[in-house]
Amino acid sequence: MSQPASVSGRPLMPAPGAPTPELRVARFRGHARRLTWSAIVLIAVSGGVGYFYGNLPEPYENWMLLTAAAVVVFLLVLLPFVAWWSRKYTITTRRVIARRGVFVTRRRELGHVRGYTIQVRRGVLQRLWRSGTLVLSNGVDEPLRLVNIPSVELVHEALVDQVEVNQILAHRDAQPAFDVPPRPPLPDS
Repeated sequence: MSQPASVSGRPLMPAPGAPTPELRVARFRGHARRLTWSAIVLIAVSGGVGYFYGNLPEPYENWMLLTAAAVVVFLLVLLPFVAWWSRKYTITTRRVIARRGVFVTRRRELGHVRGYTIQVRRGVLQRLWRSGTLVLSNGVDEPLRLVNIPSVELVHEALVDQVEVNQILAHRDAQPAFDVPPRPPLPDS
């Protein structure tokens, strides 16, 4: 899933003290089903403009139709798309990163090493589309909400794996390395 697995199914661990590179596990956006109404509006506006262009009553002109269509497409299609496109979630082997914003980017990170609770919230429609909202809380900072995540069970499983692996590595690396004392010389016989 997130890292190569050994024969036992457990993720492979680097050697003690060896640096572990940060690898990207997953990158995703919220579920695109929220753009359904925008797509319907775009199809309806395109059909309406195609039908009424050149067939308007006398006081109206074609530029008025095109201007109204452009305003509707901007407000009901382009803005929702940009809002959806501007939110991106990334899971790496060390942290979860949530980015949002178009011109001013806001970024929140939550490290796997500290550990956190994962709460899955799913409504009726989210269950139908196999999506959900994940709330990650470490008990100190404000909870990190990953909203409308597609394949929420898979993402939940990946997060649990990453927390487990990072805590095992942190615990192992925190143990003092001890040297085996040299053997005493054998007595001469």
